[in-house]
Amino acid sequence: MTRLLEVRDLTVQFALPRPGLFAPKPYLEAVRSVSFSLEKGRALGIVGESGSGKTTTAMAAIRLTAASGGQVLFEGSDLLKLSDEEMRRRRRDVALIFQDPYSSLNPRARVTDIVREPMDLMGIGTREERQARVVELFELVGLRPDQLNLFPHQFSGGQRQRISIARALTTNPRLLVCDEPVSALDVAIQAQILNLLDRLKAELGLSYLFISHDLGVVRHICEDVAVMYLGKIVEAAPCEALFDAPQHPYTQALLSAAPSLARRKSKGYVRPLKLTGDPPSPLNPPKGCAFAERCPKAQDLCRQTQPELSVRGATHVACHFPG
Repeated sequence: MTRLLEVRDLTVQFALPRPGLFAPKPYLEAVRSVSFSLEKGRALGIVGESGSGKTTTAMAAIRLTAASGGQVLFEGSDLLKLSDEEMRRRRRDVALIFQDPYSSLNPRARVTDIVREPMDLMGIGTREERQARVVELFELVGLRPDQLNLFPHQFSGGQRQRISIARALTTNPRLLVCDEPVSALDVAIQAQILNLLDRLKAELGLSYLFISHDLGVVRHICEDVAVMYLGKIVEAAPCEALFDAPQHPYTQALLSAAPSLARRKSKGYVRPLKLTGDPPSPLNPPKGCAFAERCPKAQDLCRQTQPELSVRGATHVACHFPG
């Protein structure tokens, strides 16, 4: 397999207002030294509860959010070091599918103009070639050519997301960042969009960075999964390994909170206790493991020393007492 994207020690900080005139400016560290890789033709799911940093990580990886440090190697080239003009040329290789199909499309533009817009902005092809590409993509995502001149409000939510997918594909990208692309849709429509994304990945050789809080969705579409908690990856593994034998207590808690998942019982898997309390503040992260105060397995070592990602079989897990 060939590596398409490699993120090394990615950090994102947001400056906050000074508490006093002479006080130092505080920073919220939303992403804390995150590293992961994505192979060509595969989908990596990044999961975690709200505020875990998964969307910020993805947006920083494609330079839609400013990173404070680290490297983002896309086909060997560090995106964080590219000039604005160089990054603009790279934009055609990376596309984004937004979460809400109702607000991500211009309500005053016809959908043919919406889908063609990325090609217009990047000066790709002649106008006739761009329009032919729009017609081709409409058919590819399951829409009819006679719908090209309609406005977004004339489509259902699922059809709008198909339009968003067609727009993302206009520049022939190699990487699609999918930011919870089905969370705003009905369950039956979710399945249709996920099947479409799965088919497109196989037919076009796409790679996905898939952000979601729905573990069932991730299991359906992704080959690899990374679990985030308080701005750090706490477990990363191939999909089947993570769902069959989760190693981190937080991952086990996420799975136990999703009873709809049909998991096979695996050797050594114990259903965890229910978690209590809230995640610690990212303004003042704890010295040791960020999950320690909510973890039923935590010991003094967990509160004093931050665990690093280490290899355990097919899994990378940041836990002093995994399994």
